[in-house]
Amino acid sequence: MVLFRGGTVLSKLYSRVVRQSSTSYHSVRWLQVQSAPQEDLRAQLQELIPEQQERLKKLKSEYGKVSVGDVTVDMVIGGMRGIKGMLWDTSLLDPDEGIRFRGHTIPECQNVLPAAIFGGEPLPEGMLWLLLTGKVPTMEQVSALAKELQSRAKVPDHAFKVIDSLPETAHPMTQFTTGIMALQVQSEFQKAYEKGIPKTKYWEPTYEDSLNLIAQLPIIASYIYRRIFKGGKIIPSSDSLDYAANFAHILGFNDPKMHELMRLYVTIHSDHEGGNVSAHTVRLVGSPLSDPYLAFAAGMNGLAGPLHGLANQEVLRWIKSVVVEVGTDVTTDQLKEYVWKTLKSGQVVPGFGHGVLRKTDPRYTCQREFALKYMPDDPLFKVVSQLFEVVPPILLELGKVKNPWPNVDAHSGVLLNHFGLSEDRFFTVLFGVSRSLGTLSQLIWDRALGLPLERPKSVTMDWLQSYCNKAAAVGA
Repeated sequence: MVLFRGGTVLSKLYSRVVRQSSTSYHSVRWLQVQSAPQEDLRAQLQELIPEQQERLKKLKSEYGKVSVGDVTVDMVIGGMRGIKGMLWDTSLLDPDEGIRFRGHTIPECQNVLPAAIFGGEPLPEGMLWLLLTGKVPTMEQVSALAKELQSRAKVPDHAFKVIDSLPETAHPMTQFTTGIMALQVQSEFQKAYEKGIPKTKYWEPTYEDSLNLIAQLPIIASYIYRRIFKGGKIIPSSDSLDYAANFAHILGFNDPKMHELMRLYVTIHSDHEGGNVSAHTVRLVGSPLSDPYLAFAAGMNGLAGPLHGLANQEVLRWIKSVVVEVGTDVTTDQLKEYVWKTLKSGQVVPGFGHGVLRKTDPRYTCQREFALKYMPDDPLFKVVSQLFEVVPPILLELGKVKNPWPNVDAHSGVLLNHFGLSEDRFFTVLFGVSRSLGTLSQLIWDRALGLPLERPKSVTMDWLQSYCNKAAAVGA
């Protein structure tokens, strides 16, 4: 039994009452509350896989030729936005409603997933179980998974030596992806493939690699943080803490509120369907049977881009620049003036807008609720709250954005900063650790379902012009 701070898992974890309509169109036949005392996650998957293989086979044979939408020129030249071209079961993003993890919204996950304290934030171990199985885990299952992850969290010494070979000034994401690649030499999938493992068993070493990587990422991340920002003084893991709380602990934060924040942070950043850059990159690189280390490292290089995961560090910097110029006691008019100044300089207001969402990101909303509960008087939080009122009307006035509402990045940096994690260059690494839960869960299912190598068709501008001319002539 895994011990958390102050007692056993059974004494500290609390299940929430499940409130889910059986008639909801979001429900999937195999999505259900787990009640059997089965604590072996791998065994659970072993039972689920044949059913889902048959389900996919039937779907393809009966509906393989059914169209799921049209492709326009705007989609082709606009980053393929809106093209439905990927199977991704762990989560689904609705433009108006936001993300659902295996059919559950964020508030529903907060309600049904086990927590470390009564009424607290979901434990990431519970989210991982949900993403992998589609089932809400019991306290015992979350405890067993926490213990399994702890048993897999030993990082080989050579990985630290590889990281140490980089300058301390290297961006934390550069060091993070380097550390992941250093771990690749332990890949069970690579070893099994070289020995000639049958295709039907590809998912098994993929599962081993994925759980090993998920377990070891906080160790790698905290090593980088302590190396760059804390003089290299490393803090050992605590077996008495859950995944997120231990992550906070080895970073150097032991405030129980910070532990709660880390649970929330890892949970809500775990997955955001498959079309975003990092998730799609993990899928794409994994599709030719690159092992989970190679695939996830590639995804993290995508996450490091300013238009994706690096945006969270830009938000806190911009908010601090507001405070430097006009102070924390900023008026609405002063804030409007600063926003317009930013836009007129050719820059964007970071933390607002989203490629898919057309409403306020529910990940922003739950972080705001956390702030109202634990840090309502924080000066930067007050600025964030004012920005929520000021920025969307200005962006709507510009008429150039489809979504003027705040996204997940608009809030996370201020929360972390409040509890002492103010080194914004490190924020994307936190995002990366979190995103492992979703992308690697889906990669396991990619192997289990035998999904093929990705190979979309590209076209030249000449081809596109010719096709459009012919289409116009036919319609004339």
